[in-house]
Amino acid sequence: MLIAIYALVAVFHVAHDTPKNVLIAEWHSREEWERSFASYELLTELGALIGLVLGFSMSLYGLSGSIILLLCSALNIIAFVFSAVLVVDPPMIFERGLAGMERTLSYAQRGITLMLRRAEDQPLTERLKGENAPAYFIGLILFSLASGTFFTPLPVFFSRNLALASSVVFAIFTINTAGGAFGYYYVRGRTQEGLGGEKHAVTRIALIRSLLVFGMIIAAVSVSMLTTALAVVMLVLMGFAYAVFLINTLSISMEVLPQGKAGLFNVLIGVGGAVGCLLGPLIADTYGFMYVFLAASVIFLLSFVAFRIFASS
Repeated sequence: MLIAIYALVAVFHVAHDTPKNVLIAEWHSREEWERSFASYELLTELGALIGLVLGFSMSLYGLSGSIILLLCSALNIIAFVFSAVLVVDPPMIFERGLAGMERTLSYAQRGITLMLRRAEDQPLTERLKGENAPAYFIGLILFSLASGTFFTPLPVFFSRNLALASSVVFAIFTINTAGGAFGYYYVRGRTQEGLGGEKHAVTRIALIRSLLVFGMIIAAVSVSMLTTALAVVMLVLMGFAYAVFLINTLSISMEVLPQGKAGLFNVLIGVGGAVGCLLGPLIADTYGFMYVFLAASVIFLLSFVAFRIFASS
C-alpha cells in the first residue's frame, strides 16, 4: 500500500511539473525565463529545506508518522486552495512560439550572411549547422542517469562505509539541498549573458559534475574526517551546479520542444533517473562504491560530450 501511494504521489508530482513550466514560460518574456524559473525553484527548494528540518524535528520529538502525514496532507490542501485562487492561465499563448520563431529567424539570418560572404569571395570563419536536438535529448538522459546512479546508493555509503550516524547523513543531504537553493539564488541574479550562454553553461556543469563525482573516489578508498569533509563540500558544489543546470535546461527545452511536447523533458529526465536508481545499487552491491563513483563520472562525461555537440550546432 505504501509503495502504491508513493508511486501515485510521484505520478502527480511529475504531472504538475510540465504545466508549471509552460505557465512560467508563457507569463514571462524570453529574457526573463531564467530569472523566473530560478525564482520558482528557489521558493520550492526553500520549502523543501524547511520541510526536511520540520520532519526531522517532529521525528526527533517522538511525533508519530501519522501526525507527520496529516501535516503533509494539510499543507497540500492549503497549496491546492492557493493554486485554485491565484494561478490563472495567461491571456494569450504565444511566448514559446515566438521564442522558437526567433531561433528559426536567427538560423536563417546566419545562413543568408554566409551566402553573401561566399558570393563576395570573403573568407568564412564559421559553418552553418542545424540545431542538433537529439544530442541535447541524449545529454539529458545521460545526465539524469549519472545522477541516479550516484545519489541512490549514496546514503548507504555514508552510513556504512564512512560509519556516519543517520542524523549526520540527514544533515549532509540537507546541506546539499541548501547548496541547490544558493544555486537558484545565484541564477536568479544573473542574466543569460552573465551565465555565459545557456548551452555553454549546461556543458560546463556536466563536466564539473563528472570531476566532482570522480573526486568522491578519494572518499571510497580513504576513510577519515578530512575525506568526509571533502565529500560534504563536493555535495554542496553538486547541489549548486545542478540548480544552474536545471534552470538552463528548462529554458532550452521551452524553445527546442514543440508545442504540446513540453512533457518530453520530464520523460527524458525520469527515464534516465529510473535506470540510474537501478544501476547504482546494483554496481555498489556487486563491485563496491568506488565503481559506482567511477561509472557515474564516466556517464557525466558522456553527457558533457552530448551537450558539447549540441552547443556547437
